[in-house]
Amino acid sequence: MKELINSEFVTPNAPLEPKGNILLIDDLPENLRLLTELLTNLGYTARCAISGSRALKSIRFKLPDIILLDIQMPEMDGYQVCQAFKDDPELCDIPIIFISALDETFDKLRAFQVGGVDYITKPFQIEEVVARLETHLTIQRQKKQLQYEIAKRVQTELILQEANRKLELMANLDSLTQIANRRRFDDYLTSEWQRHQRDQNSLALIMIDIDYFKRYNDRYGHQGGDDCLMRVAQAMSQVPKRSTDLVARYGGEEFVVILSNTDTQGALKVAQAIQEAIASLAIIHENSDVSDYVTLSMGFASLTPTLDLSPEVLISYADQSLYLAKANGRNQAIAYDKI
Repeated sequence: MKELINSEFVTPNAPLEPKGNILLIDDLPENLRLLTELLTNLGYTARCAISGSRALKSIRFKLPDIILLDIQMPEMDGYQVCQAFKDDPELCDIPIIFISALDETFDKLRAFQVGGVDYITKPFQIEEVVARLETHLTIQRQKKQLQYEIAKRVQTELILQEANRKLELMANLDSLTQIANRRRFDDYLTSEWQRHQRDQNSLALIMIDIDYFKRYNDRYGHQGGDDCLMRVAQAMSQVPKRSTDLVARYGGEEFVVILSNTDTQGALKVAQAIQEAIASLAIIHENSDVSDYVTLSMGFASLTPTLDLSPEVLISYADQSLYLAKANGRNQAIAYDKI
């Protein structure tokens, strides 16, 4: 057997704290024994495999930090074993250092091509072995630390994105009714106005007021009023089915509905559906002059945006229609073109 270790460099009193987990792959038991003893004395944790196939089977029980791999082995030589490791996504990042005797035919280029990071020759100079091990263990530790930092940063960014999403949602949501708030309405109407102006399509707006809501608050208290607002808002929000439509709380007991690509007749159908949805709630309102239950007054308008008009025009038309609906006895929906 070829001399494996140049013993004049052996350190008898080595540190006991493990410095790295090393897998040794060699078909000669004596080589494994000597190298294991050497590395253990130097403070490393070493385990052995007598062949490449055994190493491939046992490696997953505990992944090593680095592999020392002999070139000349039966069944699978070192190149084939290295290639097998590099083809496996779970194992490909483990650094592999080849071991070769000075008088063996050793294809260094092929060793690097199959994924080796370094090589050492027998008999070993222990200082060289340690230097090469520590170099690649340090690189591996730094790589893992970098991967951890990247993963941590990605996780932090995801958490931040989610927090920003929730903040944005909260900023655009009415805290009581859990539908869009006035800010969201203003922003969305502006963007939809620009889109419909560009496409020259009709944009409709419904303005809604709960009839005699002050009386409702006086009769059932503010908590009762809040419950009424929540139930009405949620019922209305279920009526429009398209993602481009928006139901929002405009303020107090007033609500608005933006309907994209909708003419006056289309807006009337949605207004009637909203009336039916609220009627189905059957919320008792003893102080109403028009019904024993909560009802709505609605005004709506539809127009095609142009450069000489602004979103405020559409709001004004719908508001005028709402005023007329209330003046005419409430519990009804009136279109601007009927004024």
